Amino acid sequence: MSEVRTLKVALLGCGNVGAQVARILLDEAEALAARSGARLELAGIAVRNLDAKRDVELPRELFTTDADTLVKDADLVIELLGGIEPARSLILTAIQNGACVVTGNKALLAQDGPTLYEEADKAGVQLSYEAAVAGAIPILRPIRDSLSGDRITRVLGIVNGTTNFILDQMDTTGAQFADALAEAQRLGYAEADPTADVEGHDAAAKAAILASLSFHTRFALENVHCEGITKVTASDIASAKEAGFVIKLLAIAEKLVDADGGEGVSVRVHPTLLPREHPLAAVRGAFNAVFIEAENAGELMFYGQGAGGTPTASAVLGDLVSAARRLVLGGPGRTETTTGHVPALPVEASETSYYIGLDVADQAGVLARIAHIFAENGVSIEIMRQTIHRDAASNVESAELKIVTHRASEAALAATVEAVKALDVINSVTSVLRVEGV
Repeated sequence: MSEVRTLKVALLGCGNVGAQVARILLDEAEALAARSGARLELAGIAVRNLDAKRDVELPRELFTTDADTLVKDADLVIELLGGIEPARSLILTAIQNGACVVTGNKALLAQDGPTLYEEADKAGVQLSYEAAVAGAIPILRPIRDSLSGDRITRVLGIVNGTTNFILDQMDTTGAQFADALAEAQRLGYAEADPTADVEGHDAAAKAAILASLSFHTRFALENVHCEGITKVTASDIASAKEAGFVIKLLAIAEKLVDADGGEGVSVRVHPTLLPREHPLAAVRGAFNAVFIEAENAGELMFYGQGAGGTPTASAVLGDLVSAARRLVLGGPGRTETTTGHVPALPVEASETSYYIGLDVADQAGVLARIAHIFAENGVSIEIMRQTIHRDAASNVESAELKIVTHRASEAALAATVEAVKALDVINSVTSVLRVEGV
């Protein structure tokens, strides 16, 4: 019987996820060896501060501040530092030294993924990043492998647990955005500085990764149209509920075909109204889900915990075992498939529906003037509801209009909103949100 090979594993970072990865590597060593065909020896954990308090008690002798030396001696490198540097340099060093790399660094992959993929291809090593999107949910490998014989046409994802928790709180309790955010921070779902989440940047990085795999073309963060949830009000949520919708922050990547048969891909992140019967509408709390439409497979949905130390560690260890098997069996590493070169399209090229809230003067002819502008821009109105209200201070009556359009080009819808704003009977445009799934 041949001797079981030992592979040295370097772990970079020991935060919530890194600490759980280290724990599993130590506690489940025999099971991981059986699954990978090699002993996975945790050679060291590189951290910035040796004395920082950690959730998991780990052998102190494993810790080091010398990440460069640790990486150069490793067969497998797990990068969980986050940020761009030194993560990028350390990953490149690992690749150039022939190590396979597992990372959860969505910001780095969205900004400079093509460079890393190219270097991994040259070195013949595996670069894996399942944990970079949707935490514990196995979504990247199914897109890359299980659906490789199909054509994906559209991906819609709830890929940020913080924003989904906030919007769900606003929907179920009627809370304002600030109150729902404070509750998310109290429960540990939101950081002290929640900007990356609530402004949509985290979801945009994940959208770029999903689009790259789904459409076999490298998309960067700059190709993603991004809007956050900070402008979503309790009134928007209530109006959506009244009309049978729920508001979610969606990452959307879809293939578009123009009148001449030319193809392109629109990648965008923004608050979106979904019918309450849509599968993604039922995703509650801090959970994530990705909904895929493919030509042959039809509609698929992947659902689960999108964050947290232990769930995300599960995705990291899955990648690690896969990379270890490849080292044991030999052969080149697998990173991504970039067989196509489909151009990234601006958000104006996409087709969607709009929900528009208007505060207007309560006088004859207002509805006709608004409807005329919609018709002029080729936008059809599907639903229009009117509510009259009186200002207590001025005793002046005005009307609140809630309009849902049929699908039209983003450019036509944007032009319609701008033209409506210019009418002298419009007091204010209270909200403009996109609608999907209708």
